[in-house]
Amino acid sequence: MDLDIVRTFVVAADAGQFQEAAAELAVTQQAVSKRIAALERNLGVRLFTRTARGAELTIDGQAFLPHARELLRVAERAVASVRPGRRPLRVDVIASRGAAAGLMRGFYRAHPEIDLDVVMLFDIETAVAAIRSGAIDASFRAVAAPGRPLPEDIESVRVLDEPLELLTGPAHALAGARSVTVAQLAGHRIWMPGIVPGTEWAAYYDDLVAEFGLTIEATGPNFGSDALLDTVADTPALATFMGGHTRLVWPSGHGLRRIPVTDPTPVYPHSLLWHRDNPHPALGTLRAHLAATATGHDATGTWAPSWVISSR
Repeated sequence: MDLDIVRTFVVAADAGQFQEAAAELAVTQQAVSKRIAALERNLGVRLFTRTARGAELTIDGQAFLPHARELLRVAERAVASVRPGRRPLRVDVIASRGAAAGLMRGFYRAHPEIDLDVVMLFDIETAVAAIRSGAIDASFRAVAAPGRPLPEDIESVRVLDEPLELLTGPAHALAGARSVTVAQLAGHRIWMPGIVPGTEWAAYYDDLVAEFGLTIEATGPNFGSDALLDTVADTPALATFMGGHTRLVWPSGHGLRRIPVTDPTPVYPHSLLWHRDNPHPALGTLRAHLAATATGHDATGTWAPSWVISSR
């Protein structure tokens, strides 16, 4: 059903005259008459009766009017659901306890008036495809992994360098250290079952191993963070890396230690990705917020892979 014709019917019913309806719709009176006639043919009933004072609704017209109004309301809600600024800003944070989720919590505290949809997508290819299709407005990723440049229509800006920390159980050889250098980690087994080949974080840790001669094991199934924490707490020979902004909670009896890594400090680079033609007004607000709160990149005494870029 043509919504313009339905709108014409509603305006004419409210005005009581085709001439007034034409003036309100900025069309000719003849156009109003043609639209009403087309609607009557489509419905198979008379909607108006001409009178000396204008046009009055028939019984069928009175029955159709509330449904016509509802049709227009539904159409407006449908348009509003996808209109930039009228729908929530959709952002991928990868994981609920990671640094990106923390950045979005900070953004929401600063801008509680902005509606947000937070989603978690696994790999960068899925995230980029979702950005390009409009399924999401932005994603936090490390870019760009070797041999996988971003598409030309995807913009990015580096927003956070997250320092890595060593997580050990109480009986680990380094558990008592206030900090450890990267060189001190050589020969220690660092267990990270969550590393998946082909992901940007796998590329990051591959470069970390190659640069400093570390031993990172990704063996065994990934049963999640709770199982990882249990194993590290109970196994003196194992440690793991975790981001300094990652929020994890474990039982007090685990006695786990978070130990800063220095000389240099490996940092995991988080960038915000978005489509260059995305018109959502809240996206600009998010970018401005992150620019105002972002820490310095490539700081002295830190390390990141050579393929990491700041922005484009």
